[in-house]
Amino acid sequence: MKYGYKTSGTCSRYIEFDLTDGIVSGVAFQGGCNGNLKAIGKLVEGQKAEDVIERIKGVDCGGRGTSCGDQLARALTAALEADNK
Repeated sequence: MKYGYKTSGTCSRYIEFDLTDGIVSGVAFQGGCNGNLKAIGKLVEGQKAEDVIERIKGVDCGGRGTSCGDQLARALTAALEADNK
């Protein structure tokens, strides 16, 4: 299923991704550091959402209290919660 998430506190504005049977694919960020965010998408492709969340939740960027990776972890958490309702 395709999901979208409006980010907060980061240069990226929005994240789109697919989550099928708990597996992450098709991660795309709007805004932010293009090369780094493409790399995040490639690194998490095919990974279990729970594993991705565990690895990148809480990563900080410049003292903002969050980062694009952390926002992806939050988005995946929200998607998993929505799937379990």
